[in-house]
Amino acid sequence: MKNLYIIIFFLMGITSAFSQQKTYCNPINIDYGYCPIPNFVTQGKHRATADPVITFFKDKYYLFSTNQWGYWHSNDMLNWEFVSRKFLRPEHKVYDELCAPSLSFVNDTLLVIGSTHSKEFPLWMSKNPEVDDWKELVHKHQAGAWDPQIFWDQEKDEVYMYYGSSNLYPLYGLKLNRKTFQPEGEPVPVLALNDDEHGWERFGENNDNTFLQPFTEGAFMTKHNNKYYLQYGAPGTEFSGYADGVYVGNNPLGPFEYQPHNPFSYKPGGFARGAGHGGTYQDNNNQYWHVSTIGICVKNNFERRIGIWPSGFDDDGVMYSNTAYGDYPTFLPSQKKNHLTEHFSGWMLLNYNKPVQVSSTLGGFQANFAVNEDIKTYWSAKTGNKGEFIISDLGEMSTVNAIQINYADQDAELMGKPENTTGHKYILYASNDGKNWKVIVDKSKSTKDVPHEYIEFQTPIKTRFLKLENHGMPTGKFALSGFRAFGKGSSEKPKDVQNFVPLRSAPKIKGERRNVWFKWQQEPAADGYVIYFGKSPDKLYGSIMVYGKNEYYFNGLDRSDVYYFQIEAFNNNGIGPRSEIKKSE
Repeated sequence: MKNLYIIIFFLMGITSAFSQQKTYCNPINIDYGYCPIPNFVTQGKHRATADPVITFFKDKYYLFSTNQWGYWHSNDMLNWEFVSRKFLRPEHKVYDELCAPSLSFVNDTLLVIGSTHSKEFPLWMSKNPEVDDWKELVHKHQAGAWDPQIFWDQEKDEVYMYYGSSNLYPLYGLKLNRKTFQPEGEPVPVLALNDDEHGWERFGENNDNTFLQPFTEGAFMTKHNNKYYLQYGAPGTEFSGYADGVYVGNNPLGPFEYQPHNPFSYKPGGFARGAGHGGTYQDNNNQYWHVSTIGICVKNNFERRIGIWPSGFDDDGVMYSNTAYGDYPTFLPSQKKNHLTEHFSGWMLLNYNKPVQVSSTLGGFQANFAVNEDIKTYWSAKTGNKGEFIISDLGEMSTVNAIQINYADQDAELMGKPENTTGHKYILYASNDGKNWKVIVDKSKSTKDVPHEYIEFQTPIKTRFLKLENHGMPTGKFALSGFRAFGKGSSEKPKDVQNFVPLRSAPKIKGERRNVWFKWQQEPAADGYVIYFGKSPDKLYGSIMVYGKNEYYFNGLDRSDVYYFQIEAFNNNGIGPRSEIKKSE
C-alpha cells in the first residue's frame, strides 16, 4: 500500500508540473502532419502546414491550418489535442483537403470551409467540435473563394466573407445571406497592394522585387471598438519578411484606409522567421493574439510552421503584434501579462553558437547547425538509431529554465497524417563537467509526436552541459534544426549600443526611401541585437532580430513617411539598455 501511495503522489506531481507551465515557445509544438502532395516532396518528405486560424469557442481554443486532415483544440493554448477529420466529400479528388481554411462561429455554432475556385465545396458546421461531430450547413457554397474568411458581425448579426490570393487581383469582400449563408450581391474589391509606396509589400527575401509582383492573400477581419480591421498577408510565404498588414474602416465592406503602423505582424530575423497569413483572436481574458505562418521553405517553398504572437490595440486604436523575442519563451494567457511590456519571460538563449559534440554527422549536415539560430539549416546524425546524441556546452554554469528541441526532417518516409506513429523518444541529461551525467527528462518510452518539443522546468536547473540522446524517431534520421536552452548565464549582460545610425535618403535627394541601412558599433558582449522601428517614438511596434552582425539592410519602409528607430543588444545573460531614439525624415 505504501508503494501505491508513492506512485499516486508521483503521478500527481507530474500533473501539477504540467499544469503550472506558464510559457510557450515558437514554433508552437503540435503534431504537424506531413505534406500530402507528391510533387511537393521531390526534395524530401517533410512536415508542413500554414495559414493558421484560431478561435476561442465554448471555453476552448480551436486551431485549423492547411491540409492537416483534422484540427486541434486546447484548454490553455499550450497542450493541443488533435481531432482526425477530413472536410471533403469522396467526390472531391484534390490534395488541398482544407487549404487556408476559414474558422469562425455564429452564436453556438462553429463554421469551417476550405479554399476552392469551384462552387462545389461544403460549408461545415458543428455545435460540438471537441469531437468529430460535423455536418453540412451548406452543401455547395457558391462563393468559390480562395483563402476565405467568414466574419460574423455580432452587433449587427450580419455575416460577410473576405477572400483572395493573387499577385494580379485585389482581395474581395461580400455579404452572405444570414439564413442561407450563400453570397448576397456582388463581390466588392476591398484591398490591393501598393508596393510602390510600401516597401515591405515588395516581393523577395529582401523585398527587392526579384522576379515577380508581390502576392496578397490571407484576408482576415477583426472588429474592435466599432472599427473594422481588415488584415492581409504579403508579399510571399517563402520569405522571412512574410508579414501581415491591416487596413481600417467604419463599415464591413469599407472603404478601408491603410494603417500607418504597418506591417503590424512582422518577424524577419531570429530562429523562427515570418509572421504572415494568419488570424487574430481573443483569449479567455479577452486579450488579443495573432497566429500566423513561420517559414522553413527548404525542401519545398511551402514547408512551414505556426507561430503565436501577443497582440492588441493601443489607446489610439493601432493594431499591433509583439514579435520582439517572439521565438523565446513567452507567457501564456493564464499569466494575464501586458502584451506590449510583459509578454517575454526574460529567459535568454544560452547556447547560441556554443561548442557541440555529436555521435555522428551525415554529410554536410554539420553539428553547429543545431545551435546557429537558423531554422533553415540542421544537423543530422547518420541514423535514427537509439544512442545517437548531441551535447551542447553552455560555456559556463547557467540557470536553465526551459529547453526547446526542434526536430528536422531527414529521410522521412511519411506523407499526410498517420493515424499512429512511434513518437519522439529521448533522454535529456545535464552535467557540470561534461563527464558525469544526470537524467533531467526521460521520454524514452513516450509515444507522443513532438516536432518542436518545449519543456519548462518547474525548478530551474544549474548546469553547464546538456546532452540529448535519441531513443526513437517517428520517421527518418535523428536530426535537429535547433537544440535551444533558455535561462540566464552567470556573466554580464551587454552594455548599450554605440554609434547607431540609420542611413536613408533624405526627402529632397533622389534615392530609394523604402530602404534603410542600419550601422552600429559592435558590442563585444552581444550575441545579437533587436532593432525597433515605427512612425512615432511612442509606437515602436516593429522589431528585427539580428545575430552576430553590426549592420542590417531593411527594405520595408513606407516611402513617404518619417520613421523612428532604436536598438538594444542581448546575450545569454540578459538585455542591455536601449539606445536613444533616432529619427529619419
